[in-house]
Amino acid sequence: MQYFISDTHFFDKHMLGIDDFAPRPFFFVDDMNNKIIDNWNSKVQINDTVYHLGDIAVHHIKPAKKAYEAIFNVLKKLHGNLILIKGNHDSRDLFKFLSNHNYYINGKLKFEFHDVGVLIKMNHCQYYMTHYPMMMGKVEKIINLHGHIHHYSVPIKDDLNVGVDSPELDYLKSKPSFGAPLSESEVQEMVLGKSIDFAKRH
Repeated sequence: MQYFISDTHFFDKHMLGIDDFAPRPFFFVDDMNNKIIDNWNSKVQINDTVYHLGDIAVHHIKPAKKAYEAIFNVLKKLHGNLILIKGNHDSRDLFKFLSNHNYYINGKLKFEFHDVGVLIKMNHCQYYMTHYPMMMGKVEKIINLHGHIHHYSVPIKDDLNVGVDSPELDYLKSKPSFGAPLSESEVQEMVLGKSIDFAKRH
């Protein structure tokens, strides 16, 4: 199975609390981290693939190596092989650290890295996965899955925010637990829901 997520922001103390940008009802980063890990692992199996579309973590400790070690220790707890697309809070040094500590899960490396984005074909459509919304305009059968904008959405039918805080999760009949990556069928349901909503508005 393939899953999709963005903007976990592990360790990011600025994400704590309720606001319009990222409504997260936690007082402590450990509580937020553990909730994401638990909800992720209750849905994703060891053999699955998860596309993480950036902003993995923001750690405020120094030196950087200690922060990278803490992030690595969290990512090791997450089920699945992780395809990591660089977000604005993800440094190349973090990716280098993870690459140097990469290991195999069922014959596949735990981490795969992409600076800009990844294009895949799924259910007769192409999905271009990026951190930033691309706003490509009318491109037949290409859906842009993205994150970055947290509790906001792009007013373009074929741009879909799959981030942890996305308001477009409301297109799902059954909203996933906080921090649980989205399945292929959930992404399809969100694409259809936004398409219908977009047609009504325009």
